[in-house]
Amino acid sequence: MLVKVSVLAGYFLIVLIIGLVARTRWKSTPETYFLGDRKLGTIVLLGTMVSTNFSAFTVFGASGAGYRDGYAFFPIMGFGTGFMALTFWILGRKIWRLGRDQGLVTPPELVANRYGSRFLSFIFALVMIVFTIPYLALQPMAAGYVLEELVGLPYVWGCVLVTAIIVLYTFRGGLRAVAWTDLFQGSVMFALLAVSLFLVARHYGGFAEANARVLAEWPALFSRPGGTGRYTLGIWFSYILLWFFCDPMFPQLFQRFFTARSERNLFRIMMFYPLVCTVVFFMPIAVGVMGRLSFPDLAGKAADRILPMVLTQISGEAMAALVMAAGLAALMSTMDSQLLTLSSIFSRDIAPLFRRRKSKTSATGRLFVVFLSLAGLALAIRPPDTILQIATQTFTGLAVLFPTVLFGLYWERRYALAAILSILAGESAVALFFFKIPPAGPFLPVVWVMAVAFATYLGVHAVLAFREGDVSIKPPACMANPYAYLLAAIFLAAMDFWAWGDTTPLLSGLPMWMGYFVALSAIQTLVMRLWVREL
Repeated sequence: MLVKVSVLAGYFLIVLIIGLVARTRWKSTPETYFLGDRKLGTIVLLGTMVSTNFSAFTVFGASGAGYRDGYAFFPIMGFGTGFMALTFWILGRKIWRLGRDQGLVTPPELVANRYGSRFLSFIFALVMIVFTIPYLALQPMAAGYVLEELVGLPYVWGCVLVTAIIVLYTFRGGLRAVAWTDLFQGSVMFALLAVSLFLVARHYGGFAEANARVLAEWPALFSRPGGTGRYTLGIWFSYILLWFFCDPMFPQLFQRFFTARSERNLFRIMMFYPLVCTVVFFMPIAVGVMGRLSFPDLAGKAADRILPMVLTQISGEAMAALVMAAGLAALMSTMDSQLLTLSSIFSRDIAPLFRRRKSKTSATGRLFVVFLSLAGLALAIRPPDTILQIATQTFTGLAVLFPTVLFGLYWERRYALAAILSILAGESAVALFFFKIPPAGPFLPVVWVMAVAFATYLGVHAVLAFREGDVSIKPPACMANPYAYLLAAIFLAAMDFWAWGDTTPLLSGLPMWMGYFVALSAIQTLVMRLWVREL
């Protein structure tokens, strides 16, 4: 026990030191505190973007889903999240330019700049805050699971401890501290997930042998629709669509577009992202699948603990503590970014509504970091569902913002009313599906929610434009490029219905259709590169 505590204490101390060394001055400007003076280079920006997006959901939610549903979850995350990298160029490039030229700091400020509406900006900010807090709560939830499993610390105290450490360096350090701790924690997450996969596979006689044993006992884990029969073609399509629309609307990821040193940095990150997603998501999912051999009877939320459970069982105390640090790295690097971004939204877009002008210092935002952490902690104390189910619901609420951003960036004629009604209609649909009033049918609610949000925006825009004598509605310029249609074809090819139910091995006992999705990600990267070179 002493070894485990020492390893974890050492890890927390390193993170705190990095955060304090990279801190900003107390009276720093909002641009310095929240954006690091817009000077993040490729390596630091890639590290903070990856770490920001890969959360407790990546390590614990993905391993839990792997345990319950098997390798069917891999393409949804590996290919689906990697495909979202396309938005780094479609949205991120324009967001970066506007942020640099207009001095924008937060996502709602960009919306206000494009639409000229403070009310729309307020609604946009409110949606980001309301739907990010449950996602924020996933991070202390996972921390509680890890520390309870590893050192016997009561779940609630584990949540409190990790939250306090994150608040300490975020409150003092700002984005510069968050970015450098993210780079460190992302590296730790990647390295230790690889170690955990190696240890688990070796424990069961090697990766191929472990997969063969699982295949013999639970063959459904190697095919679609997966171990619980969840991933039908409609659900599959829904998840990949959800990642594309929601991920760039994560406030912490959206704001990172402002921080790039140059447009070229965003291009490089887009190129690396599909590969990173493929590798990173494979590891916890594979651990979850093999974990069935030791713990065959977990169900529901209990499966989210499979990674700490299996590693505590098979490795020594020091190694178990190190590997669990990977999970802590993932959740801490997301929570610090969420706290920082939401605090900037509060101080820049909410608080000014109750006073005459925006603050020229970051003091208000720093104080809101504490408030947000307490809100997330309160929700984490009594989690209502599994990590995956909580994430799916909150992600859908954020995805509703996508039409407002897309059309706001690309259309010269913009109407705040179209954006306001699109958001209100979309979030109303989210509420209706949450209370199960209409049936979602073969899809996740996100398909219907996004149909409502897009239809409302386009319908209202058409009516208002017609009243002004403009009867044409042109698609966004990004959709006029032939490479956009190639990428759309890749997205459709991911609906590989012909391989449903196939468990044919390809390599080390893995099903052949997994290799197909790795190839799709490689082709996507090639097409994105050709597209950018043409511009």
